Amino acid sequence: MSTNYRYTLPVEQSEWKFDGHTDVCFTWEYDENRDSLLQLYDKGKKQQWDAAERIDWSQDLDPENPMLIDDRAIPIFGSDIWNRMTEAEHRRLRHHQQASQISQFMHGEQGALIATSKIVQTVPDLDSKFYAATQVMDEARHVEAYTRLLHEKFELAYPITPGLKALLESGLSDNRWDMTYLTMQILIEGLALAAFQRLRDQSKNPLAASVNAYVMQDEARHVAFGRLALRDYYPKLTDAERAEREEFTVQACWHMRDRFNQREVFERIGLPVRECIDILDHSESMQMFRSRIFSRIVPTVRDIGLWSRKVQEAFAAMGAIEFATADAQAMLENDARVAEEFDAKMRLNDAGVAAAAE
Repeated sequence: MSTNYRYTLPVEQSEWKFDGHTDVCFTWEYDENRDSLLQLYDKGKKQQWDAAERIDWSQDLDPENPMLIDDRAIPIFGSDIWNRMTEAEHRRLRHHQQASQISQFMHGEQGALIATSKIVQTVPDLDSKFYAATQVMDEARHVEAYTRLLHEKFELAYPITPGLKALLESGLSDNRWDMTYLTMQILIEGLALAAFQRLRDQSKNPLAASVNAYVMQDEARHVAFGRLALRDYYPKLTDAERAEREEFTVQACWHMRDRFNQREVFERIGLPVRECIDILDHSESMQMFRSRIFSRIVPTVRDIGLWSRKVQEAFAAMGAIEFATADAQAMLENDARVAEEFDAKMRLNDAGVAAAAE
């Protein structure tokens, strides 16, 4: 069945087009390259994988709780609204909430696909073009994996949220190559890593967990790519240019923090939206999540040099300044290690199945 029939809104009502203002930049310097980016490019080539083969799609999702996530992760869990709901309504909420989360991952990956193809065109140096070319394939694979997960397993999909849509448009419509990097590689990819990690680690369903783990392995390289490129470039900016990017970072982070209200889910399943959002805003689990979504962004923003007092005060107000001293590289290396552990488990399962068949 076409994905059109999986959406909670008709596709023609949520179709999105805008002018991307792309300036294409050719370079004729083929020798002056940075070893760090070329090493990342080499890793990107070696770590390409096939979503149809690496992921075991024969596994199913639990219809009552697709990703097998603890109900305590639902922001309205334990509230009067939750307690008044029937078990059938709990099942529907789990299904829709999890499908909504995966849908935003899917839409964000398509945004990354378009953004990275734009980076190939606009970035002035060849080593960045090389690496960005590998990322274009990564992002296509991620869209494929999440589309298949939603289409075949959830049989439900949500349109892109207004918050994610606005942030993507701001990065894709700016003709300065570094703003596309900052929006996509640092902010959206950094946010995605934290959100992927939450589902990867909380999901007890091996299919859902493996999809997030494998995508994270790639995303870790993508954030490293943005960090390497901007760390070299931002010291060359004027104070005014740097201040503009810091202001954008602060506003974008507040925007991302406040967009996690799941309004579209509450509306879709007929819950009192305003009351649910009020419960969500005061939920301990949501407050913790809203601070932890910046665990990957804060150390990277500091590393690339966008670290004025204004930026630090903003992250402090968001409850995320503690992540300033986090080892970003260690977290990225762990993402790769976890994906390899999923591969090892799959090999053991395959070996067990083969042995049983003999």
